Amino acid sequence: MNRIIYMVLRNIYRVPFWFYQLCRLCRADDPHTEEERYEFLHRLVKEVNRTGRVKVNCFGAEKLPEKNGFILFPNHQGLFDSLALIESCPRPFGIVIKKEALKWILVKQVVALLRGIGIDREDIRASLEVIKQVTNEVRQGRNYIIFPEGTRSREENEVLPFKAGTFKSAVNAKCPIVPVALIDCYRPFDLSSIRRESVQVHFLDPLYPEMYTGLKTKEIAEMVHDQIQEAINRNRRDGNN
Repeated sequence: MNRIIYMVLRNIYRVPFWFYQLCRLCRADDPHTEEERYEFLHRLVKEVNRTGRVKVNCFGAEKLPEKNGFILFPNHQGLFDSLALIESCPRPFGIVIKKEALKWILVKQVVALLRGIGIDREDIRASLEVIKQVTNEVRQGRNYIIFPEGTRSREENEVLPFKAGTFKSAVNAKCPIVPVALIDCYRPFDLSSIRRESVQVHFLDPLYPEMYTGLKTKEIAEMVHDQIQEAINRNRRDGNN
């Protein structure tokens, strides 16, 4: 919370303009392209992270599939995850988040700008509709981010088990699955400090349809989970367990 306040204070003179632009770009009838909206958000987030004294180190962006229509599956460490991903990912994406988060100011506008989706995790029918919507949009060439843990891990750089159902959209769309390892992303907002922090975003080798066809979603979930945990174990700083 201390860093969030610090970020706002450092950018207080720009906040009104940024918020106005977010509200304008998040409207359903906004005429800008997805790329134009994302470029604005990408630049905004990069500046917020810089003035918030957080360095985002990105690795493996060149591994992203050449064509759009893929889904990123990162581990979930906290509120800073989305800021790290927006700064790191060079391509626009939508996002699936818990419906409750859409009540938070700024989160609501950012998700709307990204044309993301809020999901009610307790409503099975609504969840199936989200899976169907993501599947259709990915088939049409949109990219998405889905957090397969379903909730944030409270174990810092230890990844919770992945929910098999979160991979149904990818399987149905027959699209590339891109594992993403987030390292130390809990630190900027969880620690009561505004000292400089460094986080890592690792885009791992994609799993293309021919690599997972015939596997159950549970098997895919376990495979992606293990790849991410292994990448975290290889790259995290000593002492941050």
